[in-house]
Amino acid sequence: MRPVSRTTTPADLAPHELRVLVAVDRERGFSAAAQALGLTQSAVSHSIRGTERKVGAVLFERGRKGATPTPAGTAAAAHARRVLRLLDTLVAEARGAARGDGGVEGSAAEGTLRIAAFRSAALHLLPAALERLAVSHPGLRPEVRVVRELGAGTAGEVVEGRADVGIATLGGTSPVPAGLIGHVLLEEPYSLVHPAGHPDPRSLPLVDWHENCGSYTREWWRRQDWIPSATVLTEDDGAVLSMVSSGHGMAIMPALSLTGAPDTVEITDLGRERPTRSVGYVTTPELAFSVAVRALIRELRAACA
Repeated sequence: MRPVSRTTTPADLAPHELRVLVAVDRERGFSAAAQALGLTQSAVSHSIRGTERKVGAVLFERGRKGATPTPAGTAAAAHARRVLRLLDTLVAEARGAARGDGGVEGSAAEGTLRIAAFRSAALHLLPAALERLAVSHPGLRPEVRVVRELGAGTAGEVVEGRADVGIATLGGTSPVPAGLIGHVLLEEPYSLVHPAGHPDPRSLPLVDWHENCGSYTREWWRRQDWIPSATVLTEDDGAVLSMVSSGHGMAIMPALSLTGAPDTVEITDLGRERPTRSVGYVTTPELAFSVAVRALIRELRAACA
């Protein structure tokens, strides 16, 4: 790894330098980043070299296949996205406050609100909240990305600066990931789902999907000697419900995934010891008090009430 000379006094990074950094990280190449930004490749290269000197670390490994971020580059790009988002928020909220009589508190949110949500939350929890948000804040433009709750999941999108709010499954001893703030919106119970009218549903093979059975339910699953290993493993809960509806097995599913379940399936309560899944929101400390994020959180709470 080539050395980078360190400045004795850290120099401020300008917004345009942050945008170039984010573009190279996203495009994985100087030429592609230059094209996306409407700059020359030499301008992009010069900007990255300057940023590396200011930071005092190599941010990208250059090679024939493009630019690969180093660990320092990955961390820097995440912070850059979050800083740029704060600059966008500054402009949007200042304009909103200038138009209103009540200051920022009484102003309507405007601009883009980036939301990451797992599939069942995007289908059954967000629509009602976004409908109410459109009435109270017509200048706000929500952008929703459906993210699988595997690995870093929706919370990881917030940490990396790709989303302002994540609708996430929260569990374990630390329900909110480190560095973020948030709260539980609802506790959804798991139920046994099987073909309607089946005389012995627990004898059926198990249909499951990759995102199911997180750390909050594993202990319960281990105690259930009647639950076999999955015979069918699908990509999402919609496919599971379709397989069960067609008579191909039974499943253990959370309540959001069962919203609008067809009449061809039967939902059986698992009793007092049934597992539950905590669903909540996460955001960054710096965006938590923005008008747009607070407005969305209010509507999400109302939708879950």
